[in-house]
Amino acid sequence: MALFERYLTVWVLLCIVAGTLLGHLFPTAFSRLGAMEVAKVNLPVAVLIWLMIIPMLLKVDFGAMRQVGQHWRGIGVTLFINWAVKPFSMALLGWFFLRHVFADWLPADQIDSYMAGLILLAAAPCTAMVFVWSNLCRGDANFTLSQVALNNAIMIFAFAPIVALLLGLSSISVPWATLALSVALYILVPVAIAVMARHRLLSRGGSERLQSTLDRLGPISLTALLATLVLLFGFQGRQIIEQPLIIAILAVPILIQVYFNSGLAYLLNRRLGVAHSVAGPSALIGASNFFELAVATAVSLFGLHSGAALATVVGVLIEVPVMLSVVHIVNRTRTWYELNRPGFSGGSNL
Repeated sequence: MALFERYLTVWVLLCIVAGTLLGHLFPTAFSRLGAMEVAKVNLPVAVLIWLMIIPMLLKVDFGAMRQVGQHWRGIGVTLFINWAVKPFSMALLGWFFLRHVFADWLPADQIDSYMAGLILLAAAPCTAMVFVWSNLCRGDANFTLSQVALNNAIMIFAFAPIVALLLGLSSISVPWATLALSVALYILVPVAIAVMARHRLLSRGGSERLQSTLDRLGPISLTALLATLVLLFGFQGRQIIEQPLIIAILAVPILIQVYFNSGLAYLLNRRLGVAHSVAGPSALIGASNFFELAVATAVSLFGLHSGAALATVVGVLIEVPVMLSVVHIVNRTRTWYELNRPGFSGGSNL
């Protein structure tokens, strides 16, 4: 892995500390940044999110969806987990832990907001980091690419309705105008820009120019991610210092959700006779989250100071170490997976 992916948790922790300290030292500056809004969308955060998302989307070849038929079983399992299981299982886990098990330890006026953050986190399948996880478990690159492209296409149409449905079931008022604006800002527009930019780069210099552009944009994307975290924790640092128990509570449903969904995807793929090189990335795609979109939407819908924004940031904090543990499990169980796998005959079984 590159330095960023390998030490992401370290960078995130440093940003939490830096954001908290800066928020205490320069409260006026952070208040002014928080006030820079249009239609409840914070402009500094919106710019930073674009700088994160667009370089990641440049990696996605939406033409790879032509390869879906080659991996239809693995694709089907991942789509089932991503869109029919993960958002709803997170809503159920959030309801169980936040509204019941840990309700007495949480501020009552923030429980709805925490719930919303968890739902936003689960409703967006991971895009960029999936390529890292797939590589670590020796996954099929064509499957990973086609799955990511298909998920991004579905996300354009499915993200807002699923979020609205689950927020409604959680008795949270759905700000439709802001939600629609968030989908346009953080999915439609970045996807359109990325598709046009990718086509232009490939037509003028081929894959080498595309790769060199991605290499140059990589540090920008990293810097934008870290700057976003500094901003968020600059606003929420006091709450974290005063109530660290909230972070631990929010981590509980996120952790359970990751292991449940990755395990379910892995076992379903084995049951269907899918090769391990597809089942591995399928399990990882099924469990991980597009936290950049979740953070942006949480800020747009509920504000930088909200519990929703905090919940999505907790997702960022634990994403890397948890997903690395899933990679380890997938790699260690490869022999068991292939042993007596239904439909296994030595080929790809795709």
